Amino acid sequence: MTRRISLLLRRFPFIMRLPYLAFSRIQARYTIGVAAVIIDDSRRVLLVEHAYHPRYPWGLPGGWLDDDEDPAQAVARELSEELELKVRVLRVVYIARTARNHIDLAFHCKALSPIGKLSHELLAYQWVALDQLPDIKRFHRQSIQAARNEAREEETWERV
Repeated sequence: MTRRISLLLRRFPFIMRLPYLAFSRIQARYTIGVAAVIIDDSRRVLLVEHAYHPRYPWGLPGGWLDDDEDPAQAVARELSEELELKVRVLRVVYIARTARNHIDLAFHCKALSPIGKLSHELLAYQWVALDQLPDIKRFHRQSIQAARNEAREEETWERV
């Protein structure tokens, strides 16, 4: 029976449009945030002081995903807008549901340019030694640790 239904739907795919639209209306909606973990050659991580984050002002640079935007492009866009920083996005290092309907993605990135003028969303930036991190959000701390572990694995593979 399932095979017959499947063959029918393959022949007339428009049949699924209405059930798909109905199903998509009842599904949970999530916002998605992106953050960048950038570690320099001196093993320091880039942290920014956010103007509008009163509880944890220091943290990773990043922002929100726009509609129909690729997450890797979103993190590159955010860094360009907020820091005038060009980066190469390497890979996702950490994903977490950080609020009821919010998911954050952390990307390991490599800086390709110096930091420029800060946007109105940021007060300052600094490169911080990995063992001297200030009080930051749990997601940011775990993202930094994940990127650090990834870098260690790469170093191990390079020696082999």
